Amino acid sequence: MDRATPTAEFALIERIRARAGKRDDVLLGIGDDAAILRPPAGMELAISCDTLVAGRHFPDDTAPADIGWKALAVNLSDLAAMGAQPAWATLALTLPEPDSDWLDGFLDGFCELAEAHGVALVGGDTTRGPLSVTLTVHGLLPAGTALRRDGAGVNEDIWVTGTVGDAAGGLRQWQGGGLQSAKLRYRLDRPTPRVDIGLALRDLASAAIDLSDGLAADLGHVLARSGVGAQLDLGRLPTSRTLAEHFPDDATRWALQLAGGDDYELCFTAPAAQALAIERALASCEVGATVVGRITRDAGLELLQPDGERFELARAGYDQFAAMLP
Repeated sequence: MDRATPTAEFALIERIRARAGKRDDVLLGIGDDAAILRPPAGMELAISCDTLVAGRHFPDDTAPADIGWKALAVNLSDLAAMGAQPAWATLALTLPEPDSDWLDGFLDGFCELAEAHGVALVGGDTTRGPLSVTLTVHGLLPAGTALRRDGAGVNEDIWVTGTVGDAAGGLRQWQGGGLQSAKLRYRLDRPTPRVDIGLALRDLASAAIDLSDGLAADLGHVLARSGVGAQLDLGRLPTSRTLAEHFPDDATRWALQLAGGDDYELCFTAPAAQALAIERALASCEVGATVVGRITRDAGLELLQPDGERFELARAGYDQFAAMLP
């Protein structure tokens, strides 16, 4: 396998190690064949892994700091959906060349988000090849408290945090090459993992998932695992003013919100009786959440326009094996 020269590779590793972050439960971090970690007693370990590839998961003109941020953010979003507290990460970084300036920028974004969530980088790998970033994150949660996809119940409310469709709108504008909104592009480049909300929902939500491939597709995973169906009220989808201004046509905007992907908000279900408790629990979080539909007994996802008519979606969500950056 073609790799960077040992000297260049070791220099990159040392550059990463110097900014890896520290935690008392890291007994041995970067620099050995494996990390040694000490999970607290009574805690379970949640583990997630994601790969980001240039030209597929981020535009080629994305700044290195934004790539570093997003690579960690999409993984922390998975932990948020489980109600887990982030702890450790490993990084496998593939670079066309051993570029220290690019790496420093990447680490600027990565370490900014890692520090905010108390994440220590404890190991990984570097190699030569087309630009890609693979992260594995580890989170901690009290035994038996994990949020899962298989707990949604009939007649429960469906909630969505923040606003949806902004990142997809930013990508659509970039693809078009015309007028671009800085706010929408920021949501594409720097998603916010809703870790605080995931922690707040541990004892309140019945099921949860993060929105990476689009609300319709990701909610569909919850429905399939829980053996239920759902109705979504498209008039209640949480929409930013910026998205509404740039995409005023309802059908176009709904398609972005339902199938665009890259939101990294949380979609969760809960009994209607928990609504007030959820609003109180989320009052101190950066964003709130909106009820957008309900769980039904019959399988399938029904999309209802404000006038009660059904909305037909051309495709359910992002497909890893479809055209690049659809």
